[in-house]
Amino acid sequence: MIEARNLTKRYGKLLALDDLSLDIAPGEVFGFIGPNGAGKSTTMKILACLMKADSGKATVNGHDVRTEGATIRRLIGYMPDFLGVYEDLTVDEYLQFFASAFEIPRKERKTVVDGVLDLTDLTDKRRSPVDGLSRGMTQRLGVARVLIHDPKVLLLDEPASGLDPRARIEMRTLLAELGRMGKSIMISSHILTELAELCNTIGIIEKGKLLFSGTLDDAYRKAALGDRVRISIEGGVPAEVAAAALEGDGRVMRVATNGSSLTVDLGPEVQSRHFLVEKLVAAGAHIGAMRPEEARLEDAFMRLTKGSVQ
Repeated sequence: MIEARNLTKRYGKLLALDDLSLDIAPGEVFGFIGPNGAGKSTTMKILACLMKADSGKATVNGHDVRTEGATIRRLIGYMPDFLGVYEDLTVDEYLQFFASAFEIPRKERKTVVDGVLDLTDLTDKRRSPVDGLSRGMTQRLGVARVLIHDPKVLLLDEPASGLDPRARIEMRTLLAELGRMGKSIMISSHILTELAELCNTIGIIEKGKLLFSGTLDDAYRKAALGDRVRISIEGGVPAEVAAAALEGDGRVMRVATNGSSLTVDLGPEVQSRHFLVEKLVAAGAHIGAMRPEEARLEDAFMRLTKGSVQ
């Protein structure tokens, strides 16, 4: 659905995109990760036909962003980080305006607007002035706007930016529903735990260069992340003594204590955890529980990036 090849973009002496190539398949939810200034927004603006690359090529559903902007704008819904809204309009009037701009027939507009209001849980706010909405409601309105013409592709730049915890959960639920509807979605975000739950694939960008693109499992393998195991110690010896029994074993990358619990990171090649029990029992520890934890996108990000910013 999206194909980019060798995109390069400069702002004066600053190299914002450095030979970037990526692919997003139909129905894929792609998480775009990187620090501020990495090139995420620049990439999205090029795909949305709001900016031209200095070199390289990109297509959306086979259409060239350089020459077929009018066609592409009907295929995509682009939501920037900070959404500007027109004052003195209600939510309903705002969405009716964009329905008109996308030439949705007048007799169909109410049905279309009702549908996106329902999907984004804004029906009760339809008569509210847009400039009086909370940040969370404004972000939902932004999603409603980009859905008004039923695009195949969504480009969402930090859709959860500035939201409180409840609003972030609601936004995550909405984006998951859009993914189930078969939309191809490109999301940039700093909230990596939420991207790990939402996305089929991710791309990691730093200083304009795409460092990784693929599935989460591929990212964990490239970052050489092994299993993480949480172990509760219920007596026998203190947790610190139990931790010392595991340190120095070549299969253990790291051991951390938190009260009576141990968090153990294993090497990527380690397939069995039985040796942990054997070592802890031999050290005199009484094990209350042992459970594996899911791989961590944050850890993969830290290992695959260098912390460089522009």
